[in-house]
Amino acid sequence: MTRSTRRDFFKHSISCVAAASAAGPLCGRLCSAAEKPGSKMKLGLVTYLWGQDWDLPTLITNCDKSGVLGVELRTTHRHGVEPSLNAVQRKEVKQRFDDSPAVFVGPGSNERFDDPDPAGLTAAIEATKAFVRLSHDCGGSGVKVKPNSFHKDVPREKTIEQIGKSLNTVGEFAGDHGQEIRLEVHGSCCELPTIKAIMEVADNPNVGVCWNSNGQDLAGEGLVHNFNLVKDRFGATVHVREFNVGSYPYAELVKLLAGIDYAGWILLECRTRPKDRVAALIEQRELFEQMLANAGSGIGS
Repeated sequence: MTRSTRRDFFKHSISCVAAASAAGPLCGRLCSAAEKPGSKMKLGLVTYLWGQDWDLPTLITNCDKSGVLGVELRTTHRHGVEPSLNAVQRKEVKQRFDDSPAVFVGPGSNERFDDPDPAGLTAAIEATKAFVRLSHDCGGSGVKVKPNSFHKDVPREKTIEQIGKSLNTVGEFAGDHGQEIRLEVHGSCCELPTIKAIMEVADNPNVGVCWNSNGQDLAGEGLVHNFNLVKDRFGATVHVREFNVGSYPYAELVKLLAGIDYAGWILLECRTRPKDRVAALIEQRELFEQMLANAGSGIGS
């Protein structure tokens, strides 16, 4: 589906909704039934590991072929979309995505805000700002960052406060560029009570949580409790691994996301090494669509 066709589709959809409202309660019920909670969720890809060696044209082509149409471009991978790009190169990246159904969700940086050394922290903040500019120029909507670690002889509360305040700084900068800062639930800070504490400090509205589908999500009082700790601060991205590998309860996670009518990107951050990665992406998309259908059938009915 081309961009122009999509725009026409959305215009047509808006007209249909308006017509349904005028036509009465029955049409309203039919429209609401067609759009179950969670139906706006979309499946995408983090370039780790399945896309790490694809150049940008190949990556976009493979996303189009598989129907996995969003991509978080993790730094240092072969796509080459890095802060070092000049203005012309950034326009070229944006144009490649504009000419395709694929969507540049944003860069996956490796920046983190736990460094006890003030110079190291300042460098991370400035590097994050560079990724924000890159995302803006290339048509992305936000930048992934990490918390990330606790340090010996540094009180946990001090590190949490430092991370939160740093997120506010980069969040304010991101807001000035129409971008979002996405805090990946990662590292030794990945327990959800810790992420909640960080986000209580990081109250800038342009900072959101990137759920990361870690084993720690099931710790303590369990998935539902931990999900509820941060669900009100979710950003536009969620990271998952292969839906059919391991024991993580992805069907339950998708149901929880549908329950809050999450409308962001569910991004595959896959760890296996299939021979045919396009076929593997198609398989994951079909599994996701089935889980989403199952989740939606039990919500809002």
